[in-house]
Amino acid sequence: MPMLDKLLQYLEQNQAPYERHNHPTAYTAREVASVEHVPAREVAKTAVFLSEKGYGMAVVGGDGMVDLAALRALLGVSKLRLATESELGELFPDCELGAMAPFGNLFGLPVFVDAALAGEEMIAFNAGTHRDVVHMRFADFQRLVNPSIVNLSRHA
Repeated sequence: MPMLDKLLQYLEQNQAPYERHNHPTAYTAREVASVEHVPAREVAKTAVFLSEKGYGMAVVGGDGMVDLAALRALLGVSKLRLATESELGELFPDCELGAMAPFGNLFGLPVFVDAALAGEEMIAFNAGTHRDVVHMRFADFQRLVNPSIVNLSRHA
């Protein structure tokens, strides 16, 4: 099942209000923000990482970058790197490369969300493609994903 369908089914089963938008292809969080007419800080950018504890998701606002050193310290690991394109393809075979939704819980992955993004009332994120975006309240996202909220970004 494509990630988009899996995600929308999960949102509906859990009675989470959302809006789905379709837009011209946008690859970066800033491009998504522009075509969706929202501030970049509200666009949840998902980065998948690998450490000696396994894979995980780090989610920051579109106006920031994942601070790998901060994430490494937070997890108490000595080695941490971003997942390769090949690894992303294996982890998310029904998703366009780089367009995974920040719902690591659907794939058995822990999710770490930057505190600045957690402070936003509304967030938007890719939903498996570079053309589909879901908008929802952060509170509903938090209820469904139960992420760890931490300081893990730096501004680009």
